[in-house]
Amino acid sequence: MSLRRLDIIEHEMTRNDINRFARVRPTMLAGLMAASLVAVPAAQKTSPKPDARLEALKKEAAADVDSRRDFAQQMVDQIFSYGELGFQEFETNRYLIDILKTNGFAVQEAVAGIPTAFVASWGSGKPVIGLGSDIDCIPQASQKPGVAYHDPIIEGAPGHGEGHNSGQAVNIVAALAVKKIMEREHLPGTLRIWTGTAEELVGTKAYFIRAGLFKDVDVAMFSHVGDQLDVSWGARDGTGLVSVQYSFLGETAHAAGSPWRGRSALDAVELMDIGWNFRREHLRLSQRSHSVIVDGGDQPNVVPRTASVWYYFRETDYEHIKEMWETGDTIAKAAAMMAGVDLLPTKVLGSAWPQHFNRVVAETTWANIQKVGLPQWSDADQELARALQKELKNPKIEGLTTKLRDSVQGPVKENNGGGSDDIGDISWNVPTVTLRYPSNIPGLPGHNWANAISMATPIAHKGVIAGAKVQAMTMLDLVMKPELVQQAWEYFRNVQTKDTKYEPLLRPQDQPAIWLNKATMEKYRPGMKKYYYDPSRYKTYLDQLGIKYPTVREPVTR
Repeated sequence: MSLRRLDIIEHEMTRNDINRFARVRPTMLAGLMAASLVAVPAAQKTSPKPDARLEALKKEAAADVDSRRDFAQQMVDQIFSYGELGFQEFETNRYLIDILKTNGFAVQEAVAGIPTAFVASWGSGKPVIGLGSDIDCIPQASQKPGVAYHDPIIEGAPGHGEGHNSGQAVNIVAALAVKKIMEREHLPGTLRIWTGTAEELVGTKAYFIRAGLFKDVDVAMFSHVGDQLDVSWGARDGTGLVSVQYSFLGETAHAAGSPWRGRSALDAVELMDIGWNFRREHLRLSQRSHSVIVDGGDQPNVVPRTASVWYYFRETDYEHIKEMWETGDTIAKAAAMMAGVDLLPTKVLGSAWPQHFNRVVAETTWANIQKVGLPQWSDADQELARALQKELKNPKIEGLTTKLRDSVQGPVKENNGGGSDDIGDISWNVPTVTLRYPSNIPGLPGHNWANAISMATPIAHKGVIAGAKVQAMTMLDLVMKPELVQQAWEYFRNVQTKDTKYEPLLRPQDQPAIWLNKATMEKYRPGMKKYYYDPSRYKTYLDQLGIKYPTVREPVTR
């Protein structure tokens, strides 16, 4: 067949024809597209009609997202008011499932053995696009939204000090806009929405991979709150990790009357911490490691029979994570020997691979980011941001971001370590990107009450709409341009995973730590229920709480 004939066939076939053809003769279609893309002059590669149609549908999707502003705002505010910690997101889980079922999605609940995780699906055929975002919150981050200083709703309670109350709104609003178009235009493709349950514990996504939830996904589009509208590709800064609990078993005795008859499990915990802190000096600069004692005994006059310490071992690649973990195991064994107690089998409570994002999907997303642009911030939005930056004594008081980056971010040149996200496991199994959308304030400490302040305010609401527009437009690109999916997999196979292959950090015996945070939520949930958002009575959560927006100690001018 001549190249000219291939060109004519490609231009005359509709996208529906191409996708139907792909299901029947995928190898022939791949050859046809590869030949036409390589051999046909650039000016002839793409017919203007499909491009014009795609751009028109993108504009329609963006307008549809705009029409759902109230729906998005209610979702953001509702999940903010629930404030649930990882593995205990029962209110959030049920709320999202009800929304998705109402909108025609089939929902598989309690996936991978995790009660608060689900996968919702709509559509059929290829491409299968997985839309994910996290839903859990932060301990002791309760905070009144729109108030530019520490003012908890309930002292000591958890709250959305990471902004995870907003990401599902980005994805669901975008998916509903695209679903409407796909139904009318009879476009093949499957939309999957899934929950990043217990992300703050890096507790679930590796189990999703182990359960095969992504085995047929073509592209994973993740969304995460930030202070900029942004996307990146390649190896990212930050770390992967393994989360391990070490537990020791000794013997009780009267701590004053006959301490020589006891063996203190707490001594082993303290000896392990001392040993690790001495070893830390001789670890790589890129490592991060930290621990909390989750069981320190019962009371001072009883030699502790049980004690446990929980470690995060973070490094920038799989090999060094494993090396740190082995070092931790060795120190734990030595601590048990010194204290004369037993080291119990260790528990892996979570894990995450370092992140690597797909270039083709990131560049496609970036093109749509440039079309959408940042939200228009009001004077009140900027006043809240500057007042909070001043409250935190930030060296720069610049308010909210008003300018996009100059270009899409490529691979990090020097990784000096940092945070982790178990989206990394998914990124090593399927082409993946993370869209960061501007619903928070620059210059905040992270995992802190301050990060909750904007998250049920117009700042969060506007940032979600901007993110949803980008997600919707990128989904249409993937649905209507199957060559993008093919190119994404070529990058995944020939660049990303050419020399690095995914090996799970989870061991076969490890299971999701679904008991974590149960006691904390049982303590605080009854009081928090009094503050759940009621959209039938109040337009916004700020209205329900009676908060003047913004509430600041004193006005801040630039």
